[in-house]
Amino acid sequence: MSTLTATTEDPRTAAARPRYRVTGRRVLHSEWAKLWSLRSTWITLGLALLFLVAFGLISASRYRSGDGPGGQDREFADATAVSLSLFGTGFAQLALGVLGVLVTAGEYSTGMIRSTLAAVPRRLPVLWSKAAVYGLVALIVGTLGGFTAFLIGNAILSGTPAAMSLSDPGVVRSLLGAGLYLGLVGVLGTALGSLLRSVAGGISVLVATMMLIPGLISLLPSSWQDNISPYLPSNAGEAMFALTHDSTMLSPASGMLVLLGWTALTLAGAALRLTRSDA
Repeated sequence: MSTLTATTEDPRTAAARPRYRVTGRRVLHSEWAKLWSLRSTWITLGLALLFLVAFGLISASRYRSGDGPGGQDREFADATAVSLSLFGTGFAQLALGVLGVLVTAGEYSTGMIRSTLAAVPRRLPVLWSKAAVYGLVALIVGTLGGFTAFLIGNAILSGTPAAMSLSDPGVVRSLLGAGLYLGLVGVLGTALGSLLRSVAGGISVLVATMMLIPGLISLLPSSWQDNISPYLPSNAGEAMFALTHDSTMLSPASGMLVLLGWTALTLAGAALRLTRSDA
């Protein structure tokens, strides 16, 4: 003979158990914690900062060593403290862009994304939080590196034609533009990682977009180059922090809008895939 015993949970225990809700602030906090828990974050951000400052100072020192009776090399003829200080931007963008890819695609490669999406069933807040958190970090690193390289590099350039000050027209705008550009490159990297869900694929597309395609465009007829080249992400970004602009470049505001458009388009593709396919 068997006896069935009905058990019920003590209402006082159920009432004492905390109830957690998924909120935007909590998702942001979770992504912030995950970002800084990775060793690759510290290493890559350190490299990006090193590239910005070190290459800027090397360029300033190179200019200073050539500022004598022999004259400057041709590539430094029209250099300014801003252009010399931001010489490392191209290297820093790769480091920040690659880390952006790792932030999102890395979870797909390890399978951790399943746990993340189980905790946040609506899915899209995860993408927005990753992009916002890492974009802010990349913006801060880029801005800090740009201003540091300029302040130290300008001290090296003191007394030369390239020397400038923060009060000169366009200087602060260029340095802030470089930081904003690197922040958007970071967001673009996170979007590519989420869209392609592959670390290798995301990095390959990022490098091709920022470095290889501009070189290939230069092989086209000049009339095609003038119509295509200014609207590439890297060239539009360069317009954001260039101190002077010629007829082949966009204005700083137009360059920012173009890069924002590329970033938004990639994020939209990543959001569409995230909501319509399994992790």
